[in-house]
Amino acid sequence: MTIEMVHIGFGNILAMSRVIAIASPNSAPTKRTIQEARNKGLLIDMTNGRRTKAVVFADSSHIVLAALAPETITGRLQTSRGTSVLRPEQSDAKDEL
Repeated sequence: MTIEMVHIGFGNILAMSRVIAIASPNSAPTKRTIQEARNKGLLIDMTNGRRTKAVVFADSSHIVLAALAPETITGRLQTSRGTSVLRPEQSDAKDEL
């Protein structure tokens, strides 16, 4: 089994096979989840002091904070796989054609 590793900024690497979801940190439920993970010791901060732009949920219940946008992380994963990425706005426009 090959483990796909993706660079998420500042020399930090993430194993994408362990990722369940990548979200924006702006919603209240996500902020609560981050605080709960911090209290339980399950929070991994990979922002190097920068603003958090993505919250990565792992299958081990760990939460990873990243300074790159979710779209950037997904794009890097898709580039490493050699496939294209469709953002939600793009897929809606494609369906209308």
